[in-house]
Amino acid sequence: MLLAFLTLLGIVAIVALVGFFMLRKGPEIVQGQAEVTEYRVSSKVPGRIQRFLVKEGQSVQAGDTLAILEAPDVQAKLEQARAAEAAAQAQNEKALKGARHEQVQAAYEMWQKAQAGLTIAEKSYKRVKNLYDQGVMSAQKLDEVTAQRDAAAATEKAAKAQYDMARNGAEREDKAAAAALVERAKGAVAEVESYIKETVLTAQTAGEVSEIFPKVGELVGTGAPIMNVAVMEDMWVTFNIREDLLKGMNIGSEFEAYVPALDRDIKVKVYYMKDLGIYAAWKATKTTGQFDLKTFEVRATPQEKVEGLRPGMSVIVKK
Repeated sequence: MLLAFLTLLGIVAIVALVGFFMLRKGPEIVQGQAEVTEYRVSSKVPGRIQRFLVKEGQSVQAGDTLAILEAPDVQAKLEQARAAEAAAQAQNEKALKGARHEQVQAAYEMWQKAQAGLTIAEKSYKRVKNLYDQGVMSAQKLDEVTAQRDAAAATEKAAKAQYDMARNGAEREDKAAAAALVERAKGAVAEVESYIKETVLTAQTAGEVSEIFPKVGELVGTGAPIMNVAVMEDMWVTFNIREDLLKGMNIGSEFEAYVPALDRDIKVKVYYMKDLGIYAAWKATKTTGQFDLKTFEVRATPQEKVEGLRPGMSVIVKK
């Protein structure tokens, strides 16, 4: 019985020892993941996808053509704008050039005719005036030739003004208005041409095409996303960490993290910390007389380029 008792006591001791080492609290594991900056490629004008020049997963450089849209209505508007520009330019040239040569010549001949009529009227007035002074001609006749002379003078002035207007062309204000119409038409053409450029979508920054949304032949609206491009050079890791595990983590602090997919440790530096709000995951501890533990989002950037690190890969931190 003593031997059995000692054996049972030994077994209990061994089980207790194993339980102590097996069940004791180990290090907290904080799991995050790699993230990357992405930008959406979209167009200012609606159109139909004519063709894609890239595929998902393909690397692109800034300025590379990604897709081409077909927008015949925008092309038609461009033709209308160019026609309006041509009309405005013709009006401007007409205002600058003035009247046609034939019109100027006709106005000149009318002025010469009026001058001849004025010359005859002046001579007739002088003859009648001399006869009137001699008492031969009546005052009625003098009044008549005087009126004819004044009318001929007015006609000559009007003909001279018409000739000057034909020779000088449009007024300064008319020329300015015509020039303004030309500039307005040019602006309309430039606007439509900018829309035409929007039918050719290009990469704004070097990166990798992560996702393409529409298919060839589908219609896309104004501002609708067509594809996402991931900027692989702008990568970081993000963690959701309870505040009781934040000890030693501050803006600018560095720590080691493990990437299971690469089976290697990387060094990262914290650059962003923010609480996730009351609706984020939190741990209730009030039942033990303590406080509720909130969760913070912590972002950190690798301190060196990590070959093979892809968005979505797990990153582990032991606390």
